[in-house]
Parts: sequence; structure tokens; C-alpha cells
Amino acid sequence: MRILDSRGSKLRAVVLLAVMCAGLPLLLVGCARSARIRPLPPEAVIVAFGDSLTAGFGAEAGQDYPAVLAKLSGWQVVNAGVPGELSATGRARLPGVLEEHRPALVILCHGGNDILTDAAAETIAANVEAMIQLCRAAGADVLLVAVPQKGISLSAAPFYAELAKTHGVPCDEAIIARVLRKGSLKSDYVHPNAEGYAHIAAAVFADLRRAQR
Repeated sequence: MRILDSRGSKLRAVVLLAVMCAGLPLLLVGCARSARIRPLPPEAVIVAFGDSLTAGFGAEAGQDYPAVLAKLSGWQVVNAGVPGELSATGRARLPGVLEEHRPALVILCHGGNDILTDAAAETIAANVEAMIQLCRAAGADVLLVAVPQKGISLSAAPFYAELAKTHGVPCDEAIIARVLRKGSLKSDYVHPNAEGYAHIAAAVFADLRRAQR
């Protein structure tokens, strides 16, 4: 599978950076810094669950972050992203995905469409929290990836850090906001391009390497 676009040298550098950073625990960025996940064996199944940011809107097939993460890590990464999905719909969809794939880990990046439509933070948080609980009940660990709230200076919506702390799950507050702050990494106002998704995959890979106990 080809995961590089015409700026292949930049994407290769991103992948190399992820491998280097994976061994540097002091560089952990995000919330719930002390949270850990169980070791992921080479045959592990990971589900990336979310909306268009997970599906890879704005890039070609095979350039979404789950596909790049699979290539980078060797793990089986299932892309369970649905563009345009609201968190309530994702909450209802998740049990079927868990039943079908029985993952060891779920990378949960959801709530962006709710934020764009000005849904109440409490409502989004309740749905994301329910998804964390569903994953845990199915025997899967969770890595939470925060989505930025609206604003001139993009930063993660605060409820992601609160949920991560409450449930003891690792969380990356920084990567989506960092990518979306940089025009060269975006395909439009709210979606990364291929290089942006490669940055997300690199950060997630480093997060997972550090969080395994």
C-alpha cells in the first residue's frame, strides 16, 4: 500500500520522527500522563473510531492516519471512521464495531462534528464517556485523541482531559490542534491533508509506544 504523496520525503521524515520519539517517554504530550495500556502484541487488532478525521477526509485512499499507523507499526488497524457522524450516533454504532472486531485497543477521536454545530459540551462529553465505558466493558483499552474547540487559537476542548483523568486513559490533547493550526497540513478549514494525517499517525504511534506497560 502506498502511503506517500508527492511530498514523500516529508512524510518519510514524519515516520522516522515517530520511531525516534517512541523511545522518549519524557516527551509525552497530552493528558492523563500516568495512564497506561496493556502491551500490544504484533498481531493486535486496533480500532480507530471516529468521524471524518479518522476516515481520512481530505486525503486519498491509504493516506488516512489509521492506514499510515498500520504501515508504521505492523499492527492491524481498522478504520472505523464515518464522515459527518455526531457523537450520539457514534455511541450507538460502537457496540457493533466492538463485537465485529474485538479489538485490544480503541483509538477514540470523536465529537468534532458536535463542536462544529455548537452542541453543549456536557452532551458531547457524556457521549464520549459512554464510548470509553463501552470499550472498557468489551475488554479494550482506550487512547483518547482530543478535538479542538472553536476559537482563533485552536486548543483541545477541556472535557477530553477531564474524561481522561476520570477514567485513567491516555489522551493526546495536542496533535489534532497542532495539525489544524498549520495551513500546509490541511486540505480545508477542519481536515488534514495527507501530510497532516501522517503527522497524526506518527504522534499516535509514539503515544501508544510510551503508554504500554
